[in-house]
Amino acid sequence: MSDSLNIDFAELPSLETERLILRAWRASDLEAFAALNADPEVMKHFPSVRSRSESDQWVANTQDKIRKYGFGTHAVEVKDGFGFIGMVGLSQVMFDAPFTPAVEIGWRLSRAAWGKGYASEAASAALLYGFADLELDEIVSFAPQVNNGSIAVMGKIGMKQDRDGDFIHPMLDENSELNPCALFRIEKADFLSGL
Repeated sequence: MSDSLNIDFAELPSLETERLILRAWRASDLEAFAALNADPEVMKHFPSVRSRSESDQWVANTQDKIRKYGFGTHAVEVKDGFGFIGMVGLSQVMFDAPFTPAVEIGWRLSRAAWGKGYASEAASAALLYGFADLELDEIVSFAPQVNNGSIAVMGKIGMKQDRDGDFIHPMLDENSELNPCALFRIEKADFLSGL
């Protein structure tokens, strides 16, 4: 139960696109987020689906990171009243790799939100926020090489694959089908010049 965690939701500035609002998390998001984390198709490129308590704990951890670093993943909702569809945003990479320390951009949307361009629309807003407001110099993203959907989004938002940087994710079994991971990068100057 989310009540047992007593999640203290952190403040985040809202970002808007033509169709979406990226905003701070709310208690009302937890049930829908848990549902997408329990969907085997959404979690196909993760080690496993998550239980409600694991999903809530992820949100609680995210709120702690927002308070610690001053930024983090946003809850995403569609403006037309569809409501919460998942998360998109920036976070510190929390493991050691040749490319760390680094800030990554990531996303996870409900299956009903797939195929509409929401991931790339929201991710572009998060990149702009990272470069223009947080003044980051570079943002990375990574996914298992078999995750064609996320890799396509990385390309759509202007990121380039660093083939020399592709890596074995240290938090996954070395022989997992989720390894190796493709590493993508984008620098501030390249992103802003493309606007």
